[in-house]
Amino acid sequence: MEKHDRAAQRQRLRKRRLIQRLVTIGIIFAIAFAVLVAYHVKQRTLYAEKVAERKELTTEMTELEKEEKALLEEIDLLNDEEYILDIARTNYFLSKEGELIFQIDEDEQRRY
Repeated sequence: MEKHDRAAQRQRLRKRRLIQRLVTIGIIFAIAFAVLVAYHVKQRTLYAEKVAERKELTTEMTELEKEEKALLEEIDLLNDEEYILDIARTNYFLSKEGELIFQIDEDEQRRY
């Protein structure tokens, strides 16, 4: 009977250790899974932020390219002497020889 009790006790100890090992391994896997899920969520959030930032920067770059094109056209126009003379006549009321300039109020100009 004593042998049988010892064998049963050893069997219970083995079973208990097996359960302890399985619980420990389960906890380790659960922690690893949680860490991987958290990392994945963090990466998805970061990716979404980067996509939004790229879209914003692409829009800004398009606007800057349009502005650059307009400025280059203005540079070409400013190299033209006739264009500069037209600006001087319009903004500073300069005139050619024999030319008269009449200033009309905006209200009167709208009527015509």
